Amino acid sequence: MLALKRQDYARLTASEMARLVQERQLSPVELTQAALDAIDATDASINAWCEIVGEQALDHARVLEKEAMRGDLRGPLHGVPIGVKDLFLTRGIATRRGSRLYADAVPTETAPSVQRMLDAGAVMVGKNTTPDSGWKASSNSPLYGVTRNPWDVTRTAGGSSSGSAAAVAAGTVPITLGSDGGGSLRIPASFCGIFSMKPSLGRVPTYPLSPSEHLSHAGPMTHDVMDFALALDVLKGPHALDPYSLPEDGRSYQELISKPHPRLRCVLAPTLFGKPVASGVAASIRHAFSGVASLPEVEIIDLQIDWSDPIDIFDQLWLARGAPQIGLRSQDKAQLDPGLARLVEQSAGLSLASHLQTLRLRAEFCRTVSNSFSDFDILLTPMVPITPFAAEADGPDDMDMSKPVPWARWTPLSYPFNLTGQPAASIPCGWTPDGMPVGLQVIGGRHADDKVLQFCAAWERHFDWHTRQPHVFAGR
Repeated sequence: MLALKRQDYARLTASEMARLVQERQLSPVELTQAALDAIDATDASINAWCEIVGEQALDHARVLEKEAMRGDLRGPLHGVPIGVKDLFLTRGIATRRGSRLYADAVPTETAPSVQRMLDAGAVMVGKNTTPDSGWKASSNSPLYGVTRNPWDVTRTAGGSSSGSAAAVAAGTVPITLGSDGGGSLRIPASFCGIFSMKPSLGRVPTYPLSPSEHLSHAGPMTHDVMDFALALDVLKGPHALDPYSLPEDGRSYQELISKPHPRLRCVLAPTLFGKPVASGVAASIRHAFSGVASLPEVEIIDLQIDWSDPIDIFDQLWLARGAPQIGLRSQDKAQLDPGLARLVEQSAGLSLASHLQTLRLRAEFCRTVSNSFSDFDILLTPMVPITPFAAEADGPDDMDMSKPVPWARWTPLSYPFNLTGQPAASIPCGWTPDGMPVGLQVIGGRHADDKVLQFCAAWERHFDWHTRQPHVFAGR
């Protein structure tokens, strides 16, 4: 077998790890120990992990090693180390949700998505940090403190899949699980320079359902597009615990992105709703758009997107997620993140009539967007129109705290596609002048996960973002 150094481990993709285990060139134990060593080398700087289960992971890896030596592989992730956002239930392992209210919570069941990864042979080495109950898009919580961006530790990693993104960027594991109710996979992927996609709502089953169940998607965060396809093939399919889960689509996304396909009709949108974009981000997006236009797999469609900003709809639906906690005792509310506590108080003003009206307006917006996508396959926009702000902050200095959901104002291009349930990815497309990653948002029509991944694979062949590594990286 190969002697695995931490620096070499950090540069391996999940697909490469799985192949090397299958070929008996690497052992699941070696991979798991390398993951733990990588965490030891980096996490004091970025705080991406809130729970490490090292001995349990190594014990599991030893079982997998014996199976691999017999040629008995559980699935396509046999021996691959992963992390799991601390909103996902993990039986016997704390699920604290980034909240002081759940600091002692240890579930008795495992979320279906986590179980599917384990059944495919993955080794969970720990849980990744998240803001309090995943309610915001920055990377701090009262329970875990501040999670920092591996490219610049003074800056935010984004949220709410904060630690999940930072852990992949730092080379500690090649795949983590995250979730996205308003951008929580895509925002930290953009800020941390990795790949992630919010699959179509229900493509990956979610349990327990989020308080904003009609907005929240589950999915992986990865080194590259092929690793994402590998994980999605494992994760997708219906589950009785999620009433929104979609039927099995019969596709192998790994095969789809490896084969020729018809040219994708793409619309290039430097912004949406007239929102301003920071100069460094805008310059990177312009350069990326020039590269997109040169791709043989793409046909550029000259079309203006004139939808109305659905921020009021999102505000009301996000406020509703605070309603289940209205009855908390005052001493319990004092334990919440201050922004979440404010959301809970504001949610008391919602009425049933207003909520039903919001759902009707959401349906109208979904129809408008769906009709637009009859004219093209892919919409490309900046992922986040600003660069990462201070790690301790909830947003840029000019964030308007008077708004119902303040953080949605600095990420205006993400939440519309939670309202519609469409697949949307963030893929690195460049860097700002000060060296921070910039993400390109790739949006597909309803249930067109295949087209989003096909475009992203084509873009990845054109633009290799792995030529640069973050300042905090286990491969150094």
